[in-house]
Amino acid sequence: MVSPAPIPAPDRGAAGPRARLTIPVLAYCGILMAVMQTVVVPLLPDLPRLTGASAGAVSWMVTASLLSGAVLTPVLGRAGDMYGKRRVLLVSFALMAAGSVICALTSDIGVLIAARTLQGAASSVVPLSISILRDELPPERRGSAVALMSSTVGIGAALGLPAAAVVVQYANWHVMFWVTAALGATGVALVRWAVPESPVREPGRFDVPGALGLAAGLITLLLAVSQGGQWGWGSARIVGLFLASAAVLALWWWHQLRAPQPLVDLRLVSRPRVGLSHVAALLTGFAFYANSLVTAQLVQAPEASGYGLGLSIVQTGLCLLPGGLTMLLFSPLSARISEARGPRITLALGALVIASGYAVRIVDSHELCMIMVGATVVATGTTLAYSALPSLILRAVPPGQTASANGFNVLMRTIGQATSSAAVAAVLVHHISPVGGAPVPTLHGYLLAFGIAGAVALAACAVALTIPGDSTSGGTRRARGRTRPVGDAALEGA
Repeated sequence: MVSPAPIPAPDRGAAGPRARLTIPVLAYCGILMAVMQTVVVPLLPDLPRLTGASAGAVSWMVTASLLSGAVLTPVLGRAGDMYGKRRVLLVSFALMAAGSVICALTSDIGVLIAARTLQGAASSVVPLSISILRDELPPERRGSAVALMSSTVGIGAALGLPAAAVVVQYANWHVMFWVTAALGATGVALVRWAVPESPVREPGRFDVPGALGLAAGLITLLLAVSQGGQWGWGSARIVGLFLASAAVLALWWWHQLRAPQPLVDLRLVSRPRVGLSHVAALLTGFAFYANSLVTAQLVQAPEASGYGLGLSIVQTGLCLLPGGLTMLLFSPLSARISEARGPRITLALGALVIASGYAVRIVDSHELCMIMVGATVVATGTTLAYSALPSLILRAVPPGQTASANGFNVLMRTIGQATSSAAVAAVLVHHISPVGGAPVPTLHGYLLAFGIAGAVALAACAVALTIPGDSTSGGTRRARGRTRPVGDAALEGA
C-alpha cells in the first residue's frame, strides 16, 4: 500500500478567526447531520395522507437515508483519505442540502425517497470531521474536540425531534425542509471559510469494485434487517436477501484481501485494537438506539394502557431534550477520562452507564420523572462510549486511513442501530394488547426491550475491556522531541 503523506506539525500559532471557528463549524455540521436524520420522524404518521402513499412506502423516508448513509460513509471516508477530507466533506454536505431542496419542492413519494437517499451522504460528516481534527489540532486539544464531534450525533437527534415537531404542528411540512436546506447551505459556506484542507493524503487508485461490492452487500443486509418485521423473517424475500448479502460480502472480503489498494484494509481491521473497537461500536449502537425508539413510543402510549402518558410529539421531543444537553455537557469529561485512563476505559465505563440507565427504566417506567432520568443516564453513557470510539481508532490506524477507518466504525454503529430497530419492533409486536380497539404494546414488552438493550450494553463493556490498552495512561509518548499518539508510533514499528 502506498505510504501516506507525513503529518506536518500543527500550526499552534494560528489564532485567527478561521482557526478558532474550525471546531464549532465542524460541530455545527455534525449536529445538522443528526437533525436531518430525525426531522422526518414527526411527519411519518401524516405522510400517507400528505403524499397519497401507503404506510409501507412512507417508511422508506427513513430506510432510504439509513441505507445510503451506511453505504456512502465508508466510501466517502476512503475518498477523503485519498482526495482531501475537506473536499469530500463539502460534497457530502452539498448533497444533503440538495436533498432538502428537492424534498421542499415535491409531495411525490418516489421523489421524496430519492431525495432522502441523497441526504444519507451527510452520514460521512462525523468521521470526516474527526479525521480533519486529528490532522489539524495539536494533541492537547484533539481529545476534547473529537469527544465533542462524536457527541453531536446525540445532540442533534435530541434537538431535531422537538424542533421538527413544532414546525410540523404550526407550519406547512415543506417548511421544515426549506429550513434544513438553508442550514445546509450555511454549513457549506462555513466549511469553505473556516475549515482547512488536510495535507494528509494516501494517494492511489480508488477501489471501484470494492465500493460496488460493499454497497451491494450492505444494501441487501440492511434491507433484510430493516424490513424483516414487515415482510416476515421467514419469507422468501428476506431469506434471499440474507443469503445474497452473505455471498456478496464473502466475495467482497476475498477481493479486499487481494486488492493492492483496498477500500477497507481488512488486515488492519483484523488487529485487535481496531477489530474489537468495531465490534464495540456495533454493540453500543444497538444499545443506544433502543433508548430513543422505546422512550418515544412509551410516553405517547394512551393512558388507558395503564402505563402510557399520552404525550404529544412535541412533548415527547422535550422529554428527550435533557439527554441531548447532557451529551453536550459530558463530552469534555469523556476526553479527560480518556486522557487519564485511556479511551478503552472510557468506552467500558460508558457501556456500563448505558446498562445502568436501562436498569433504571426496568425498575420504574411509570413516572415521567423517572423515565426522563433513565433516558438521560443512557444518553450520558452514550456520550462516554461514542466519544471514546474515534479516539481508539485514531490511535490504532495510520494517519492516511483515519477517515476511512472512522467511516467503517460509523458503519458498524449504523448496523447496530438497524439491528436494534428490528429487534425492538419484533419484541413489541409479540407483546400486544388491545386498548380502545387498537393494538398497543404491553409494558412487559417495553421492559423486555430495555433488558435486551442493557444486556447488549454489558456485552459492549466486556468487549471494551479486552481491547489492548495504551502503553501509557495518557496515550502519548515523547519521540524525537515531539509528542505523537502511541498508535502512530506502534504502527511505524509494526
